[in-house]
Amino acid sequence: MKKIILIAFSICALYSCTAPKLYSWSNYETTSYNYLKASNEKTSADLVKSYQEIIKKQEGTRGVVPPGIYADYGFLLLQLNKTTEGKEMLMKEIELYPESKVFIDRILKKLD
Repeated sequence: MKKIILIAFSICALYSCTAPKLYSWSNYETTSYNYLKASNEKTSADLVKSYQEIIKKQEGTRGVVPPGIYADYGFLLLQLNKTTEGKEMLMKEIELYPESKVFIDRILKKLD
C-alpha cells in the first residue's frame, strides 16, 4: 500500500512541475538561427513566414503573440525596405507590450 501511495504522490509531483505553455513559437528558433547564420533572400523569406505563422496561429495559454515578435518582425520588414508594414508591426508591439515603447520609439525616431 505504501508503494502505491508513493508512486501516486511521485506522479502528482512530477505532473505539477510542468509549466503551462504560455506562447506558441512555431519554428521561430530554427528560422531565426538560419537567418542570423546566413542572411539571404531565402532565409529572410523563411523568417517572415515564421513570424506570420506565429502571429496568425497563437496556441499558447495566453492566446497572444510572444513579447518581441512584432518588434523583431517590424525591424526585419524595415530592413527589407517595407517601411509602412514595419512601422505597423512596431506599433502593434507597443499596443500589446507598452513597456517596449522606449525601445520602439528609438527605432521610429531613426526612421524620421
